[in-house]
Amino acid sequence: MANDDVFDRLTTCAVDVLQVKAESVTPDATLTDDLGASSLIQVELVMAIEEEFGISVPDESVEEIQTVGDLHRLILSLVA
Repeated sequence: MANDDVFDRLTTCAVDVLQVKAESVTPDATLTDDLGASSLIQVELVMAIEEEFGISVPDESVEEIQTVGDLHRLILSLVA
């Protein structure tokens, strides 16, 4: 799966779940500080990503996600 395609789909999920503008979903954006995601909303985002990509994200991986870039790299590793 193409890197750009994955990021575009991730951005769509983030916009839908976090109710943010697509322009604010950048690799360096932190989920909590920059995008305002609470821990509950982060869980909803992971569930949306699992559904979008047909993957299962391990719980221990979720705890390590700080930025959109972290999430993007995780998705790439799981869809490879």
